[in-house]
Amino acid sequence: MSGEATSRLVASASVSTLAAAPQGAGEGAPAPSARPTASISPTLDVIVGLGVAAALVALVFLTSSSIDQTVTGANTWSEIAITFAGVAACAAVVLVGGRGRAWGAGTLALFIAFTAFAALSIVWSAQPDWSWFGANQLLCYVSAFAGAIALARLFPTRWPGLVGGIATAMAALSAYALLAKVFPSTLASANAFGRLTAPFGYWNAIGVAAALGLAPALWAASRRHRGIALRALTVPAMTLMISVVVLSYSRSAVLVAVLGIAAWLIFVPLRLRSVLMLALAAVVAIGVVAVALHSRDLTSDGIALGAQDAAGHAFGPVLLGLIVLSTALGFAASLTIDRVAVADAVRRWVGIVLVIGVALIPVAGVVALAASSRGLSGEISHAWTTLTSSKGTGDTSARLTQLGSSRPLYWRQALTVGADNPFIGVGELGFGIARLRHTVETPKADQAHNYLLQTFADLGLVGVVLTLALLAAWVRAALRPLMPRTPWQALTAEEAAERRGLVALAVVVVVFGIQSLLDFTFYFPGVAVPALLSAGWLAGRGPLREPTGRRAGSVSLIRRPGAGALVTGLVALALAGAWVMWQPLRSVQALAASENDTGNAFVHARAAAGADPLALDPHFRLAALYHAVGQNAQARAEYLRATQIQPDNPEPWVWLAAFYQQTGRPRLARAAAERVLVLDHVPGDAYTTPAQATLAQAAATLQARQ
Repeated sequence: MSGEATSRLVASASVSTLAAAPQGAGEGAPAPSARPTASISPTLDVIVGLGVAAALVALVFLTSSSIDQTVTGANTWSEIAITFAGVAACAAVVLVGGRGRAWGAGTLALFIAFTAFAALSIVWSAQPDWSWFGANQLLCYVSAFAGAIALARLFPTRWPGLVGGIATAMAALSAYALLAKVFPSTLASANAFGRLTAPFGYWNAIGVAAALGLAPALWAASRRHRGIALRALTVPAMTLMISVVVLSYSRSAVLVAVLGIAAWLIFVPLRLRSVLMLALAAVVAIGVVAVALHSRDLTSDGIALGAQDAAGHAFGPVLLGLIVLSTALGFAASLTIDRVAVADAVRRWVGIVLVIGVALIPVAGVVALAASSRGLSGEISHAWTTLTSSKGTGDTSARLTQLGSSRPLYWRQALTVGADNPFIGVGELGFGIARLRHTVETPKADQAHNYLLQTFADLGLVGVVLTLALLAAWVRAALRPLMPRTPWQALTAEEAAERRGLVALAVVVVVFGIQSLLDFTFYFPGVAVPALLSAGWLAGRGPLREPTGRRAGSVSLIRRPGAGALVTGLVALALAGAWVMWQPLRSVQALAASENDTGNAFVHARAAAGADPLALDPHFRLAALYHAVGQNAQARAEYLRATQIQPDNPEPWVWLAAFYQQTGRPRLARAAAERVLVLDHVPGDAYTTPAQATLAQAAATLQARQ
């Protein structure tokens, strides 16, 4: 958002209210030139919202891990389903969409270009099978984004379903995360961490998921005359989200949650309503957090499962009681706010005070630093040293107030890897392997924990330029429906309501974007897809007063051969994409069959290699089978084939070195092991340790022969 546009939007949002107003966000008359929008059915919005929430929650539980390095069926079929759904929505636009400009088409084209480049990087990737996985995920993400653009064009008045669905889904995930602490042996028996991790298995993912839901929940909490019960339930929903943000011990989640709330209060004029409901939720959340932190067995690492169960069962009734209290407060506030009229002057001044208060938070921070024992410059210097020291913090709640992190280490490695291949990088998701030849630090991370730096390492400057171009195009597209130059008072009631909902979606995208600069949660579909749906809807909505909608009547495809050809092409692309996504899964399933069906082990192993020609495991399996029947020449050929598929990956060289040593070729074993140490400089890791052992064995064998 440009500086002028932002200032206009903030300035126009200086009035807030606890009372219902006859017009839009302000007290001005509706603009006479506004184009009327279709009437909105609250019941249908609830149904759509529940459907969106159910789909997002199901997606999380099907794809709870990050990058699908093990290729599970649930993740693969989820990606295929999202791809088909997005293409189906695009085909629907072609068939029944109304005439009008193709809003968001430029942004989508850049997203497609980025995805195509990532897929092309398989050719030069340091780890091409992972690049294939990454390209599949990007194709799924593009489809989700494109589908949201299409739905915004077809059903422009159904935006409450998307906003409400995201709020509901994130509240449900937050509830599950806390329930996993109440019933750890049932819901999270493998979790040894004190912080919340379920259902993602990663604290930062559940933390940012809860943060994503806060702005949509504030939208629902501040709506006028839209159902007392639904509005009241936003208080316990926000109680759950705030509790999860804190108990995940995720500093990035806390940061983006605060920024998201601040953005909502700055840009949306219903501040009194928002602050009231948020304050009630926060007060109860403080109680939830305090009770949880009071129990060491509940929030510390390495606690025995029996002790976790005992602490969780004691925490459960307290949590339930606090949520009931939060719900009661929500109903009380919801019943009151529409009945209480606040004078215009009071509303105006309270709104101004809230905006100024948010703006003064950084100033207060600077004053506090200046008054500290180190002084302002000393505190800044100390903070910078801590941030760049790569020294991690503990796993207790105290880490929320600490700056130390291992991220600078990953970021430096990403910059080094990218500088070694500055234009096209080392291939999508190639950083995890390429980093090994550039570092001797033992902390291992396959991701750079920063989207831009990961892109620079994986796809070079070309990938970064495409990313920045995509961002610029999306910002331009998203500003159209937000109408930052138009004061709130100039909007009709429907336009003001929609703008508030779209601001909530914009905050979801911004929260996700900022957190993606601090972690690798953009690889988690359960976190990324809600943000992509929000971003796509904003890009495809177009100007607020120019909804596109659907055609008034049906048109035969016989009269529109171009549309028919385009739909056919979209279906063909979806089928081709699904087939490509399916191949790694076919390979994994065939490899499993080779282990279980020993009579046809060779057949299944060859099928696995054929389905995924970039994978290493099928060749390792074939080599082992050949070696078991005494066909060492064929076994050697398979190991050599693996080194040719991924020559920059130390893993196939480890296998080859071990094979040479086992078959009495110590010189060749030594050469292969030395190749491992060229590709991997990290001492004592999964590759250098066996390579060092092979070198020692080869040296002993050669010495014995002398």
